[in-house]
Amino acid sequence: MDFGIETIRAAAQRIEGRVRRTPLLSSPMLDELCGARVLVKAEALQLTGSFKIRGALNTLLSLTEAERAAGVLAFSTGNHGQAVAASARMTGATATIVMPQDAPQIKVDGCRWWGAEVVFYDPATQDREVVGRELVEQRGLTLVHPYDDPRVMSGQGTVGLEIVDQLREGGHAPDAVIVPCSGGGLSSGVITAVRDTHPGVAPFVVERDGYPKMARSLVSCRVEKVPAVPVFLDAIGSPTVGEHTLAALSRHGVTGLEVTDDQARVAMREAARTLKLVVEPGGSAALAALIAQRERFAGQTVVVVASGGNVDAPVMAEVLAGAGTA
Repeated sequence: MDFGIETIRAAAQRIEGRVRRTPLLSSPMLDELCGARVLVKAEALQLTGSFKIRGALNTLLSLTEAERAAGVLAFSTGNHGQAVAASARMTGATATIVMPQDAPQIKVDGCRWWGAEVVFYDPATQDREVVGRELVEQRGLTLVHPYDDPRVMSGQGTVGLEIVDQLREGGHAPDAVIVPCSGGGLSSGVITAVRDTHPGVAPFVVERDGYPKMARSLVSCRVEKVPAVPVFLDAIGSPTVGEHTLAALSRHGVTGLEVTDDQARVAMREAARTLKLVVEPGGSAALAALIAQRERFAGQTVVVVASGGNVDAPVMAEVLAGAGTA
């Protein structure tokens, strides 16, 4: 399957009216903190609480009626699972979601609310892809991959199309765009879409500190893997990247950044303080990178994607009560 700006535009037409056009937020306090003009794409306000509904819905709407009738499956730490569950309900399909035993409860509950069956696996002893593909074979389901599928990537790219429109509406010319990166579906889609209109924008992807699988893959020109372990930044905790996503990002001269758990906590607090926006740990990664490396971006207009807001209440309360500032 092809992937590019035309497939992203086709996805936008396919899902139009079914997902939210999320705002591009700004705050003078956040600008002052970062020493830059900061524009935050608030996908935490998207249906199901993350950008994932875009790619999942585009994929479900691209299936045949027979494929939808047979049911779909996703493996996910939660955001993709909720998106597939919601997309299945919206299109008359059934969904099975394979999730780690330690997935945030808010994400498990979300999958079930949308009507999906949740199947747990032990991330310490089991491979989620193996578990998922076994169920696909046993039940005759269609796998909706969380990132390495041009239909998913194209749907996520609609975030970038909206950013381009909102930049034009606001009269902004971006210097940099920073996107959280797990398997690369969001980053490949957003960067492809934004750079089609703004080819000079500097693209950055953000990964967990010490686990820069996409950055390593971009250097080695092959898919790299990292250990699959429970992480605070679960939304960017995929142990590997995709072949399609790596190929797409390889065209754009992407720079990799890394963030720590504590830097994510700072970003979550600052998003709440300056934007009144609830952002989950992994969803805060791009803002965390900007705050932590603000000298690098000083004086620039920087677009940051806040990719999701599905955080358990006790975790958010602990973060907000925590000590430390940027």
